[in-house]
Amino acid sequence: MTPPKPRLVVVVKGYPRLSETFVAQELRGLELAGFDLAIVSLRHPTEAKRHAVHDEITAPVLYLPEYLYQEPLRVLRGLWRASWHPGFRPAFRAFLGDLTRDLTPNRIRRFGQAAVMVAEWPGGSLIYAHFIHTPASVADYAAQILRLGWTVSAHAKDIWTSPEWELRGKLSRARWAVTCTGTGHAHLQSLAADPARVHLSYHGLNLDRFPPFAGDRGARDGLDPDDPVRLVSVGRAVAKKGYDTLLEALALVPRELAWRMEHLGGGPDRKALQSLAARLGITDRITWRGAVDQAQVLAAYRAADLFALACRITPDGDRDGLPNVLVEAASQGLAAVTTAISAIPEVFTTGQTAWLVPPEDPPALAQALEQAIRRPDLRRAYGQAAADVVRTRLDYHTSVAQLVGLFAQEGVSP
Repeated sequence: MTPPKPRLVVVVKGYPRLSETFVAQELRGLELAGFDLAIVSLRHPTEAKRHAVHDEITAPVLYLPEYLYQEPLRVLRGLWRASWHPGFRPAFRAFLGDLTRDLTPNRIRRFGQAAVMVAEWPGGSLIYAHFIHTPASVADYAAQILRLGWTVSAHAKDIWTSPEWELRGKLSRARWAVTCTGTGHAHLQSLAADPARVHLSYHGLNLDRFPPFAGDRGARDGLDPDDPVRLVSVGRAVAKKGYDTLLEALALVPRELAWRMEHLGGGPDRKALQSLAARLGITDRITWRGAVDQAQVLAAYRAADLFALACRITPDGDRDGLPNVLVEAASQGLAAVTTAISAIPEVFTTGQTAWLVPPEDPPALAQALEQAIRRPDLRRAYGQAAADVVRTRLDYHTSVAQLVGLFAQEGVSP
């Protein structure tokens, strides 16, 4: 009889999530590579829509209690069963040490979730957490209780809003970490006792889902009010996306230029942004479509002439790494106007593959938007150059292959 394959237990903050297609495509890529996965989610889904890739993933999902008070018996049973493991006491001491530095309900919740995860263990020989903040906390505590190895994929907000003491501790206990931007990679390496255990791995894109666009976008230049330049922006309406800056910049574009913009995405700031658009006098030029699935996003890229996103670093350090939507848009030969933060300049070059401007600068963004609206020739050239970069450098099979090699070092192989 063939022995069963070692199972990889993947801890995520929420599953499925429309805004985290890069996580879903990686999980499906690992399954296609032959891995046996189990998903452990800290939260239930909050969106009715799903991407097609979510329906292709076959791994079972264990949902932990989102809040401990909602399932007290389950939590107590989890703590009781976890307490019988020889690693429970040292893990509990580690948790108490963390609690003295982070006296919050969130910290308590993560240990309770870890206990439930241990008690309802789906089987597995290695834990892999997506995001180095809360999912990694649960993975870390559970691994200490079970005396298993664990690994982590770090991204953006989770890196830059976590205290350095916590990052140092997790990096010292994790077998290895991967992260998806050069800036994040350098920061984590500076905190790791062994920098060689922190690896750079750009997510990339499943290009099978984003085949080359063979259509013709035409030569709209903003001079025909009956045929305006079509802008699209995809992203959650949250502070780090900089939509207020984008709206202010659009209001500064010469009024005689004809443009329309579609926004795709949910998020808590949508109503405030709609009110801002009204105050700026551009409401009639913007369509707010809300949350959509990947097929609808692809159709929007192909119908647009220009992509726009004004990412910023918020006061608490939150930011994007390399926004997946920029890579998706580029795969369709769609030129972008965006900001030069985080890993965006690692992939996109102003004057060659995109228009990059400083964050929080509506006049500079407006100037770039005006040129992009007026110059269909530059949009075409930048878009094609960006598509070439994505298709040569950012195929997700490369990142999946990197992970396959790293997991093999821990004895987990397809």
